[in-house]
Amino acid sequence: MRFRRSAGRAMSGGVGIGLESRVMSLPSRVVASLKASIGDVVFGMEDGTVSIFGLVFGVAMSTNDPRAVLIAGATGAAAAAVSMMAGSYLDAESVRDARRARRNGPVDAAEAAAQVETVAAALTRGGMVAADVTQVAEALKRAPRATLGLRSELDEADDGASPTSHAFWMFVSDLFAGFTPVLPFAFLPMDEARIVSLVLTTVLLVALGIGRGIVAKRSILRATAETLAIAASAAAAGVLVGRLLS
Repeated sequence: MRFRRSAGRAMSGGVGIGLESRVMSLPSRVVASLKASIGDVVFGMEDGTVSIFGLVFGVAMSTNDPRAVLIAGATGAAAAAVSMMAGSYLDAESVRDARRARRNGPVDAAEAAAQVETVAAALTRGGMVAADVTQVAEALKRAPRATLGLRSELDEADDGASPTSHAFWMFVSDLFAGFTPVLPFAFLPMDEARIVSLVLTTVLLVALGIGRGIVAKRSILRATAETLAIAASAAAAGVLVGRLLS
């Protein structure tokens, strides 16, 4: 009996440790997935904010009915998020399938030889001495499949995220950004909703521009100005079309 109780405690402890490790690893997996899909997040937020911002203000400037703006904006945001999610999934899946086909397909000797020259030229430009470049080139010539695989990995490095992960982050970011300019029209009168929507969208665009600058290691001021300019252009186009049609 003592043995059974001890074994039971040991097993329950082992299960507890296993569950704890799985629970503890979940946040790290989510963070890794987010980092691998950061391009989808930035693209989704920019697309959702800019496109729905233009749509919302085009409708808001041609009607005084907040319900009409809410319906148009919410419908557009949901449809755009699903569309971008599907596009991101298909793009990631196509890249993965193309990489697998190049890795496992027949070897084109002429293409492999051309890629050896490309790699050798890149190494030379990078500062590698001629003798070492020659050794690398000779080794690659003896392994044409490895040469094609190397070029494939260099051109389209695997970020470790699945197509589903890319699609999920694209959907979340696009939906969140798309609903930002829409929600004020669900809770506020028309005049106030226009102002709050404009303020919230501007704050989101500024944050997005700062994020773009940090991720791309470029001028934050320039990235923010570009983002605001694109959104302003979309809003102007939406208002113009709304005025013409109304």
